[in-house]
Parts: sequence; structure tokens; C-alpha cells
Amino acid sequence: MTPSQVPALQRYAVIGNPVAHSRSPQIHAMFAEQTHIALEYGRLPAPLDGFRDTVWKFFLAGGRGLNVTVPFKQEAYALAHDHLSARARVAGAVNTLTWRDGMLHGCNTDGVGLVEDLKRLGAALQGARLLLVGAGGAARGVLQPLAETGCAEIRIVNRNPARAAELVAAWQASGIHSSARMTAGGLAEAARSGGWNVVINATASGLLDEAPALPGELYAPDALAYDMVYGPRPTAFMRQATADGAARTADGLGMLVGQAAESFFIWHGKRPDPSPVLTALRAELLAED
Repeated sequence: MTPSQVPALQRYAVIGNPVAHSRSPQIHAMFAEQTHIALEYGRLPAPLDGFRDTVWKFFLAGGRGLNVTVPFKQEAYALAHDHLSARARVAGAVNTLTWRDGMLHGCNTDGVGLVEDLKRLGAALQGARLLLVGAGGAARGVLQPLAETGCAEIRIVNRNPARAAELVAAWQASGIHSSARMTAGGLAEAARSGGWNVVINATASGLLDEAPALPGELYAPDALAYDMVYGPRPTAFMRQATADGAARTADGLGMLVGQAAESFFIWHGKRPDPSPVLTALRAELLAED
């Protein structure tokens, strides 16, 4: 085979602003090694006012797929509006763009990544009662996969109760059938008799090393407290949960790897094993601390 006959690598990237910190290239490189797929995966910074142009330039130059991170998930949704997955439509945001058959397709894999990580951690979701803290894009992005786990109840609480109520109303208007009872309230209304089986922090408070202003006695026996933010040490929410009686806590590193694995499956039709990747990333985080 001559050099001109060597097939070009499939090109993928993560797009965001900022994006230099993203671990996605490392994650997808490990997935590719596992599955024996040759690909090129990089970081693609986009100007805040230049997302659309950056995306089209990437795909017109032969790109095959993009992972989308902050602050562009809503813009990605609009860009792929004609070819959205059901998950993306309910989430109102896209984190995975795929160029297929001359068209741009959008999906949201955040919720799948979260649910798979909860299962890895041994959370019994069937019939469970879940508390979701936060009503922004992160919460909306995971609501459908959570509701489809067979849980009995999901309560959404937010600093602004009206936003939580709006999210519940939007879910109910989506027409997707779920047996989960969905309610909304303010942070002060988070407690329930008997406690919650799983409490998920979908706010950005952890980025400031702060915890949401939640009341005490939130946790049922053997309850799991899960923070979507991750780092080398327990987050402020995780520390708060431990003090309040949560049996177990976890951060969102497994969700990061899980959502990437689902994107990889969408693009390549092969499902990688997230476990060794998660182990490697955790070791790196601890070494960087």
C-alpha cells in the first residue's frame, strides 16, 4: 500500500470554551486502544460567538463526530434540530454530534453516563426514591434516563423553586411515559419521611467548593450521595452528605467516562469497557493533587 492509499484516520474532537482541560482525548484514546479502532481525537476550542462556524468547518474538512461541552450544548441542539435523538429532545441539549449520511445528528449521553455509573456503584434504582438537586441544564440532561430506571419517585429541588416546577412541567409535557412520580420544590423542601435512596447534586456548587443549602436528615439507610462534579478529593456536597448520614458518596468522574463510552458506541458501534479507563483517570487525579 502506497502512502497515498493509506486511509485517513477518522477525526473526532471535543469542542468547548474553555476546552484545554478536557480529558476526552485521553478517554477516547483508551477506548480506541481497547476496541482496536484507529482514530484521531483532539480538542477544538471555539469562540463564544463562533460555535456554528467552527462546527461546520470541522465537518466539512472530514470530521466524523464532536463531543460538546460548556457552554455550547444548547447551540448544538439548535444546530442538529432536524435530527435529534429522543434523549436530546427531552434534555433540550446535545453533547454528541455525528455526521452521518450527509446530515448532522445530535444526541445527549449525559444521563446514560450517570445511570450506568449509579449501577456500577451498586445503587438499587428499581423502586428507589431519588432527590435531584438543581434544575438547570445538567439536571434536565439526566432526567429521562433516571425516570426510565424504574424508580418510584424523583423530587427536583432548586434554590429557585419556580425553575424546579418548570422542569417538572416540561417533563410532563414531553409525553414520555414513566412510572416515576415527579415533584418539585425549593431546597428547604428537600426532606422526606424515611429519607432518599439516592441524592444527586446537579448544581455547579462544587466548582466553588460549596454545598447546596440542604436540610438535614435527607438520607435513607444505605443511601448514596452523588455529585456530578469530580476532583481528587471529596467535594463539599460529598462532605456535607457524609456528615448528614449518607452511607456512601461518589463524584462524577464515572459519569464523565460513562457518557464518553456512550458517545463512542454511537460513533463506532462498539461499546468499550469504562472500568480500566476510570481507574486510570482516578489514579491521575490523585497524583495531580
